[in-house]
Amino acid sequence: MGKGRALVVDALGVAVVGFGWMGRVHTQAYARVPHHFPRLGVRPELVAVAEEVPGRAEEAAARYGFASTYRDWRDIAADARVGAVSITAPNFLHREIGVAMAEAGKHIWIEKPVGLTAADARAVADAVARARVQGTVGFNYRNAPAVEAARELIASGEIGAVTHVRIRLLSDYAAHPDGALTWRYERERGGSGVLGDLASHGVDLARFLLGDITSLVADTAVFIPRRARPTGATAGHALAAGGEPGPVENEDYVNCLLRFASGARGVLEACRVSVGEQNDYGFEVHGTRGAVSWDFRRMNELAVSRGTAYQDQPVSTVYVGPGAGEFAAFQPGAANAMGYDDLKVIEAYRFLRSIAEGRPYGTTLADAVHSATVLDAMTRSARTGAWTALEPAS
Repeated sequence: MGKGRALVVDALGVAVVGFGWMGRVHTQAYARVPHHFPRLGVRPELVAVAEEVPGRAEEAAARYGFASTYRDWRDIAADARVGAVSITAPNFLHREIGVAMAEAGKHIWIEKPVGLTAADARAVADAVARARVQGTVGFNYRNAPAVEAARELIASGEIGAVTHVRIRLLSDYAAHPDGALTWRYERERGGSGVLGDLASHGVDLARFLLGDITSLVADTAVFIPRRARPTGATAGHALAAGGEPGPVENEDYVNCLLRFASGARGVLEACRVSVGEQNDYGFEVHGTRGAVSWDFRRMNELAVSRGTAYQDQPVSTVYVGPGAGEFAAFQPGAANAMGYDDLKVIEAYRFLRSIAEGRPYGTTLADAVHSATVLDAMTRSARTGAWTALEPAS
């Protein structure tokens, strides 16, 4: 044994509410945190899982080792063993569950968009503040080491003053016309469709990289107006041929022009029915002396142009390495790949670190409120066709 002082690690009971794909991702992230961040000082223990679909919670317990299973999430709020909760239930449940868990004294790691509206996100944020617990939000793309490196590059002035940015989030997950009419397509349960699902990430990236958005004008569309209702429980983006048809109530597509407090301009485009696009997420930021861009599908790379040529200035590929973000916790050298699940491990680590140290690390409920406020403004603008101003961020 070494002569150094042993690290004191406190156990923390964690629970997961909602065990679809994202519930599994959170669970696996908790299990991996001690492997990548051994000196964190807190060790998550899987205490309970709640899922209303019969058999899912029991399957999760058998696979991952949760000590208890529940059908009702309220049982987790009442479970004294639970100190922190992942909320990976559908959007329409975020507000009720988030507020209840905070009021029960539980720290919460909640998936975006945190409800259906900015009022929902603000209600959860206020409950977290009143209870003096920690709250982390699932804006995972900002956790990519390359994105954090891009932010530092922009802030350093290496590409000059930012002039404009393009942010895209294009996917085909809802492109099949036989895709089941689940809660995601209903206004009262899924909110604003692709705005809450994908554009929320884009808004967070825009603010993370360039600062506050001051005004916008948006256009939205529904391209697949009717879908078949599922005949049983679904997970993910299931197909449902032959079910009773019903209307799609929220947006398949959004395109938005942005103005930033810095004077920069932006374009944000998101679509869930883009045939031929699989997780085509990324950004291009242009400045007066250079540019930087990132593509999620090449998550560990940046395309960077910098110098003094202005015209015909070359673009270089930069492979991020241990000096960027949390890269060193996963790989020893540049160009060793990280993946999507690693971003959620980083998110889990920052959530647990917030709890251990009593102050926030990473994304917070304030970030969710800012994103939701912009999404609400997009919805209003799409309805009126007018530019919409946003209040300055507090």
